[in-house]
Order: sequence, then C-alpha cells, then structure tokens
Amino acid sequence: MAEKKVSSLPAKLINGGVAGLVGVTCVFPIDLAKTRLQNQQGIQVYKGMLDCLAKTVRSEGYFGCYRGAAVNLTLVTPEKAIKLAANDVFRQKLSKDGHLPLWGEVLAGCGAGTCQVVVTTPMEMLKIQLQDAGRLAAQRSVPTPAQAAAPGPAPSLVAPPPARPKPPPRTSATSITVDLLKTRGLAGLYRGAGATLMRDVPFSMIYFPLFANLNALGREKVGDVQARAPFWQSFLAGCGAGSVAAVAVTPLDVIKTRLQTLQKGEGEDTYRGIVDCTRRIMMREGPSAFLKGATCRALVIAPLFGIAQGVYFLGVGETVLGFCCMLFEAAN
Repeated sequence: MAEKKVSSLPAKLINGGVAGLVGVTCVFPIDLAKTRLQNQQGIQVYKGMLDCLAKTVRSEGYFGCYRGAAVNLTLVTPEKAIKLAANDVFRQKLSKDGHLPLWGEVLAGCGAGTCQVVVTTPMEMLKIQLQDAGRLAAQRSVPTPAQAAAPGPAPSLVAPPPARPKPPPRTSATSITVDLLKTRGLAGLYRGAGATLMRDVPFSMIYFPLFANLNALGREKVGDVQARAPFWQSFLAGCGAGSVAAVAVTPLDVIKTRLQTLQKGEGEDTYRGIVDCTRRIMMREGPSAFLKGATCRALVIAPLFGIAQGVYFLGVGETVLGFCCMLFEAAN
C-alpha cells in the first residue's frame, strides 16, 4: 500500500488538533507532577512523581491533578496543529524527487518548533501558574527547620485548637491573563519566550528526523513512494522519538519553567533571564537540578506524541472533511 499523502492544510490541522486533545487528556497529571518537581528549590514538598500525585489527590482531589488542563485543552489544538502541519509543509518544500536528506529533516523540525512558539509560550505561561499553585499552598503548610525547632505555647486544656487557615482562593487562567495584560501588557504572556524557543526548536530538530527514520524502518519502496507504516509502528516511533527528545531538552525545560513561574515559595530564587537562571541553579542546586522532572517529561511526551502520530497517520482529518463534504452535497 502506498504512503497516504495528507494533501490539504485543513486535514493537517484537524489531525493535529484531535491528536493534541486526546494526548493531553491522557498525560496531564504527569505533566503537573513534572512542573511541581521542577519548581522545588528549598523545602522539598514532594519526593518524586508518585509522591507528588498521591499528595495532590489527597489535598486537592482527583481533579486537582488537572489544574491548568483547561488552558492546555483550549490551546493545544492550534499548538499541535501548527507543529505537525508546519513540519509536514516544510518537509514537502525541502524534498527533492521524493527524497529528504537529514539536513532537510532537521531544518523542517527547526521550522516547526519555531512556528509553534507563538501559541506555546502563553499556553505554558498560564498552565504553569495554575499547576504550581497547589505546590505553593502545600509548601506553606510544611514547617521550616527553624519553625520546627522553635518551642511553641503549651497546649490549653480548655481552649479549642486553633482553626485551620482557609486555603487561598483558586486562581483562574482568565484572572492571570487579565492581570498580566494590565501590569505587563502582551509581553507578560510571552515571558520566557526565548527559553521556550530554546527548548522547542532543539526538541523538534531531534524528534521529527528521529520519528521519520524510526517510522520508515522495514518499509519497502515502490518506485519513489514508500509503503505506509502500520498504526502500531507510527505509535511506537512517536513514543520512542518523543522520549529521547524530551530527556535531551529537559535542562532547557527546567530553565523555562523557572523563568515562567511568577509566584515563588519562601526562600526560592527569582531570575533575571536565561543566563542568570542557569548560573543560580548550577551554584545553589548543582547539575542534577537540570534533570528534575526528566522521567515525568519522558512519560508525558512519549505517549503524547505516540498518540499524536497515530491519530495523524490514521487520517482522522481526511475522514472528517470527507464526511462534511458528503453532508454538504446531500444538503444541496
């Protein structure tokens, strides 16, 4: 069977959008754990991914694991659509006689990563604030070593115990957006854009060529057209390429997450830019801090891109457009 070409841009956008919605819904809790682990500097609220998820469910309920998901689900459609469609377009433009050299694959990935930053930066900016709010609230309830050592007042046998402080009101993506636009203008939503670009461009330069080569393994060519990969191969190729690329750019993701986090916990650093952030992390936390959340990131990106490539190559967009055209013709 010859390789099925995705010929129309609307089909590419539908495929990318559907893939993003399905993938994000499946892996968002792990992404939340990644953000909270990467932002830990002083007080260690969470010992690891499973501990983070368990404490999140205990303190915030099951849906606490999906804080910030609405932002992702709203913006992931254009983000994934732009990324997958741009890579496909660049690959077609750079191909000669149906052949794309390695430098063309890398360049196409670079172009795709650059294009998606327009949507990725504000999406990540808002998502991180919502995801990290629970960590900050949990950190306030953990006594510092000085507070734990300080003698407290003797418990009263008559007076009731002091009431628990009320948890801070939950912020929303809308309130954060309005506040950023009022105080910092449109640039506030694009805080950390340089770090996002530094992460996404190398990621795409690694991911797309690696995926294309893994997806082509064992497939014969009929003339200039390569046989279509089965679904399982596209899925596994997406998982493998995604996990490799995710771990490779984790240090850049840590820097981006730190720069985009507006609310800091007690004793946590604020940063003036990429260089300052890199220097402070290295001095205060050591090289291992740049790999915080690497496992979570691999567990997020692998199925996310596996699902994305599976949906993309199943041709959901073509089916939807074909069905819409059939309804339109029947109506007329």
